[in-house]
Order: sequence, then structure tokens, then C-alpha cells
Amino acid sequence: MARDRIVHRCTECGSVALRWSGRCPSCDAWNTLVEETVPADKGRRAATAGHAVEAPRPIADVDTAAAAPRATGLAELDRVMTGGLVPGSVTLVGGEPGIGKSTLLLQAVATMAATGIRALLVSAEESAQQVRLRAERLGALLPGLWLLSDTSLPNVLRAIADLEPDVVVVDSIQTVLDPELGSTAGTVTQVRECASQLLSVAKTSAVATVLVGHVTKDGTLAGPRVLEHVVDTVLSFEGERHHALRLLRATKHRFGPTGELGLFEMAETGLAGIADPSQLLLGDRQAGVPGGVVLPTMEGQRPLLVELQALVAPTKLPMPRRSAQGLDAKRLALLLAVIERRLHMPLAGEDVFASVAGGVRVVEPAADLALGLALASAVSGRALPPDLVACGEVGLGGEVRQVAQLPRRLAEAARLGFGRAVVPASGPGGPGGMETIRVSTLAEAVEILLARQPRDTAGPGGRPTDTAGPGGRPTSTAGPGGRPTDTAGPGGRPVHLVR
Repeated sequence: MARDRIVHRCTECGSVALRWSGRCPSCDAWNTLVEETVPADKGRRAATAGHAVEAPRPIADVDTAAAAPRATGLAELDRVMTGGLVPGSVTLVGGEPGIGKSTLLLQAVATMAATGIRALLVSAEESAQQVRLRAERLGALLPGLWLLSDTSLPNVLRAIADLEPDVVVVDSIQTVLDPELGSTAGTVTQVRECASQLLSVAKTSAVATVLVGHVTKDGTLAGPRVLEHVVDTVLSFEGERHHALRLLRATKHRFGPTGELGLFEMAETGLAGIADPSQLLLGDRQAGVPGGVVLPTMEGQRPLLVELQALVAPTKLPMPRRSAQGLDAKRLALLLAVIERRLHMPLAGEDVFASVAGGVRVVEPAADLALGLALASAVSGRALPPDLVACGEVGLGGEVRQVAQLPRRLAEAARLGFGRAVVPASGPGGPGGMETIRVSTLAEAVEILLARQPRDTAGPGGRPTDTAGPGGRPTSTAGPGGRPTDTAGPGGRPVHLVR
């Protein structure tokens, strides 16, 4: 009688090795080989058995009507999915535990069930009572929504065949188990084979299938990498536990673009779409504080206004801290080098903290100019004008370069009442009524916006002292040759605004 074989399979590329090694021999990834049991009898039932062989046909004769998406009823989800769920498609949704994946999908299938679409929710993690209580809280107790609380893949496939639903949600794929494989749930073999059978059923029965996936400690989807390749769409549900804002992104989408962003707010009655996210993100902004500036960023085709904040403080540590929250740490390091080299602002002995308020993550180079101005404002202690937005890419020479879709960014800023915008010198102008400040370098932007602003120095009781001279003009001390002397920055060291 044949025995089961023990092999090692790579979680990144799926290749098989007879023995374990630190590096995969196929893709050179480190520590990705995991043990897998291969049953001796591979003659299991095939989900594709009995299929008719389809003959080749001209591509112009292919009917696309069957691939029309079905709206989920959640506007933000439909925005990311380019209209909704496509029949026969498989979508993988990942996110941190407790971020709201189950709530989002339950609201989506409940909304679809209210329109007459038959939906099946497979709960492989929670009991039927737990799901029922959540559905009651969300108002999702509808006759068109069916629930199956089971972890056995054969039972799930049998329920799909008997019910013939239009939409199936499996929460989650890591807890579904095929007894014939002989391994525990969540292993590479189980995840790959269970997803493959569900994928085959979705394609043959035109059932829109949604799989919920776990994520690892570094935020990537758990399980074999081939899982992300075989599905049609991969959604990432993000957010901070201490913020009500939730962001939905598509990292892979075969039916449309991947640049769209869906924004939700977690409330007592579930997730609610945010129609005007810029007002929400800027609602608690405090004007007149050094280190703060508003950036018009783009998420897909949607302009979004966020506040960038920077704080520079002296430190006694031999290695100053560099903290970037919601920003690319490499871009922060690049800007610090440009500021110290091109603007001659001493930052080697300072702790630098930079963040995006509201829990949004911005990684595009268009944030360079705004972040550079925020850092210069924090170093000099001078606040930027409250009605100012800034957008542009900064090069290693300190030059400011153009960014994409600048008119749409400025139009959104003008709609929210911002009257001035700092843009690259070669970029287009803003809408009517908005003053456009064109700059060629970061040093020029700092000279125009910060050189004549009063410093925010704290006096007794924490109140800022008045540095203005007669007539409300800021005082200045002349050095040799009539040139103004350098102002003191954190730690008492001189700060050169522009050389």
C-alpha cells in the first residue's frame, strides 16, 4: 500500500523541494519552504468533472454581457470594484483582525439580498449565533440571505450546489478544511486546494465568490502566494484601531483599475461610506501651528486633502530618531538630506517626527514639497499660512518637479476654501480665485513663505511671545553688510532659512 509523501513547498512561488533549505531553489526567497503532506491517492473528485470542451472562436464573438458587474449597494465598495461583483469572479479580501472585514461583507451581501439576489454567507470562524447577532445589529435579517456555519469544504460545495446562490462569501479561507488532504486547516496545501475548488465552482456556475484571507504580522496575505495569482481581485481593508476611518484598496483587479480608494467610517450601526473625506480629515485641523501644511493628494481618480505634520525636537541620543507615520520613510530621509544640504538647516542632532493626520497613508512623490515645507516650518518655528496647500516632487538638487493631475488637486482645494497653492514653476495654474505661487526650488518656497513669518516662541505660561516690531512687522537684526543674521532653531543652533 502506497504511503503519503512529505515534501516542502514554497509559499511564494509554489515550487516543490524534496528537502528543506533556507532558500527556495526556484525563486530564491528565504524561509518560505514549509512541510506538506502529499496523499498517495491523488484520484480525488474534481470540481471540473463533466465539463464540455469549448472550441476556439473569434475574440469578437465573445459575449461580454455575462461579465456585467452587480452593484453591492455600498457606493465606496462599488467604486473600488468598478461597479460591483462580476458573476463567476473570485475576490480575496485581506486586513488586520478586527478591522471590519466581516462587517463590510455582511453589509454588502445584505444589501444585495434586499434587491432579490440570493446570497450565501459561509462562516467558518464564527458560530451561527454570533453572525446572527451581528446581522441583527446591522439590520441584515433578510430572507434572501442564507447562512452556513461549517468548516468542511465538501459541505460548503454541497450547499452551493443545492442553494444555487448568486453570491458566496467564505469567511475565512484559512479555516476551511478538506478532510481528504490529511493536513490541518490553514496550511499551504489546504488553502491552495480549497481555494482552487471554490474557484472552479465559481467559474463553472457563474457565482460571484468572495474569500476572506488572514494577514501576517507584516501586513501581507497569509498562505501561498499562488492564492493571490489565481483570484481575480485582491482587496486590502486598512485602518487604525484607534481611528474610525477605514480604507479599501484594490491591489489587483482584472475588471478595472487598481488606483481607486474606498473610504468608510466605523459607526455603531456598521460601516458608513464617506461622501466628503477631505472635510472629515481636516475637521480638527489647528491653524497657525508650525510644522503643519495641507497636501492635495490623489487616490486613483479621487482628490483628497490631508494634513501633513512635522515636529523637530533636540535630542541627547547618539542616533536621532526618524519617525514617519503614514509616509514613506525613505522619502523622509531624502528630504531631510536635501533640507540640510541645500537649505543649510542643521538636523543631524534633532529628532524628526512626520505624520499624516487621520490615519491616511500617502506614499506618492507629490507629497515632497508639502513635507519639505512642514519640516522647514517646524525647524524655523514659523507657521505656514492657514489657507495654503502645497504639491510637488522634490529632486536631490532641491528642484521642484511637476506632478500628475495638478488641476484636479487644486480644484478640490479651492472647493474647500483654500486660497493659495504652492506648485512647481512649470505646472499649470489653479482655478479662478486661487493664488498660484510658482517655485523652482524648495529653498525658493521656504524663502517666500517662511522668511517673513514671525517665530512661534513660547513665553511664560506657554503663551507665544510677540516678536513683531512697530507697525506689526517682525523684528530683524542686521549682521555684517546689512544682511539679516540667522535665527536660532531647536537646541539653540542657528538655522539658515536660505543661503
